[in-house]
Amino acid sequence: MSITLYALDGCPYCETVHDALDEHGVDYETEWVEALHSERDEVKRVSGQRGVPVLVDEERGVTMAESEKIVEYVEKSLA
Repeated sequence: MSITLYALDGCPYCETVHDALDEHGVDYETEWVEALHSERDEVKRVSGQRGVPVLVDEERGVTMAESEKIVEYVEKSLA
């Protein structure tokens, strides 16, 4: 799978991104992260920060955070 979404269960920003991906029929894998920022080493490794959501599009070489930016990317580039 070339698209991975790093998300936290119950995070409204993550839900917004999930909804956008589903609405536009994008195939993706979700990596569920720990609630504690200090335990989000994988998110830090791929994005340079520990906040979520983070979308990684390996095929296009894109890694991004911030739900609004991710939704815009989904609508313009993946839909």
